[in-house]
Amino acid sequence: MLKTRIYTAAVLLAGVMLLGVLGVRWLVAAAAVFLGVALFEWLRLARVGTPIAAVVAAIAATVAWSLDRLGFQPAPAALAAVAGSAVALWFAIAGLLVAAQRRPADRAMRIPAAASIVAAFALGGAAWLCVARLLHQGAGWTLSVLALVWLADAAAYFTGRSIGRHKLASRISPGKTWEGVGGAVVAVALCAWVLRVSSPGADLWPVALLRAAPVGGTALLVVFVALSVVGDLFESLVKRQAGVKDSGTILPGHGGVWDRIDATLPAVAVAVFAQWWLMPVS
Repeated sequence: MLKTRIYTAAVLLAGVMLLGVLGVRWLVAAAAVFLGVALFEWLRLARVGTPIAAVVAAIAATVAWSLDRLGFQPAPAALAAVAGSAVALWFAIAGLLVAAQRRPADRAMRIPAAASIVAAFALGGAAWLCVARLLHQGAGWTLSVLALVWLADAAAYFTGRSIGRHKLASRISPGKTWEGVGGAVVAVALCAWVLRVSSPGADLWPVALLRAAPVGGTALLVVFVALSVVGDLFESLVKRQAGVKDSGTILPGHGGVWDRIDATLPAVAVAVFAQWWLMPVS
């Protein structure tokens, strides 16, 4: 399974690089399709019928792409408000996950379908605006954000497998450990600081973050990793409630699109809010 995951990730990365060569508009179109498929999977897990979920997701992706092509981009302050609200909602979801973990086994928490649907549109919409903003700042800039999410995921996996002893949320995602989270934080912070020292003028999100605020930027990297874990755990809770292992089957070794971007949804909100707050690029 690990080899399949790596092969699929390699193909996706190659596809992203090819689209980056073709131009930003192709990356934006691909992002709209990706988020549309993730929305479809999320709605299906919320018990929305397949035909309705497919139509709604297709309309949402088409509208998002069309608005971008027409030049719609929120003002920096407005986008920061959207990103900040999304971050606050992800923190609220973190509290929900803590409560779900603490509940007795015979009283498992259930997320109402309506609440899950509202969250899908609110958090998915915020993620779209944030991703579009990052893409318009450059493919390299966007990739530097996404690469940190991927690094956090890989570091958490390998650290957890090698030294993980203390379960993070055994009733939601039994495989995750506190050691894995610690490994993810260390890996992301170390990578960001190595880039900051070795390439201080690079037009990359982590470099600009640490250049603008070394201490505050490092703290935000911790939040970045923590909320990426929350995004992963929240999807696990939704899937557990629906009684499925994966959100879909479109990506071999990964499952569905939401399985692949669950950690990315909160991370991009943190990235955009952080750059508005601390960086001159906004």
